[in-house]
Amino acid sequence: MAEIKKILFPVDFTDSSRKIIPHLTLLAQKLGAEIHLLHVIRGPEEFSGFEMGAAWWSTYEKELIDGAQKAMDRFVEEALPGYSVNTKVLMGDIVEEIVNYAKGAGIDLIVMGTHGRKGLEKVMFGSVAEGVVKSADCPVLTINPYKV
Repeated sequence: MAEIKKILFPVDFTDSSRKIIPHLTLLAQKLGAEIHLLHVIRGPEEFSGFEMGAAWWSTYEKELIDGAQKAMDRFVEEALPGYSVNTKVLMGDIVEEIVNYAKGAGIDLIVMGTHGRKGLEKVMFGSVAEGVVKSADCPVLTINPYKV
């Protein structure tokens, strides 16, 4: 029988992420599982059509990571008070980074929203949830944040 001891929750800091927290914490409590939060910043290759150049990106890379870590700390403080969670901020292709982190950290279950960003951004970058479901080595539980 499969045990679920580590749960990964990829977050984008939107209200959609916050709506899933009660499900995440219930699962973690019932299963006695660790919670891992991951935020992925899109890498410069996804902005190649914007003609900003590598120099522009390298200037802001550290600021982006530092800013995302501060947002992560704030998110944990506000949405998961009293919980001990593992947090990580990575940069690159969102689906690849989620799947690779899950594999490397020995994650047993990924919990994620079916909707995060909307509109043109979703069209440009595709569905993250769909990509993770298709690529992950562990089970993926998707939750529609607008139905909870």
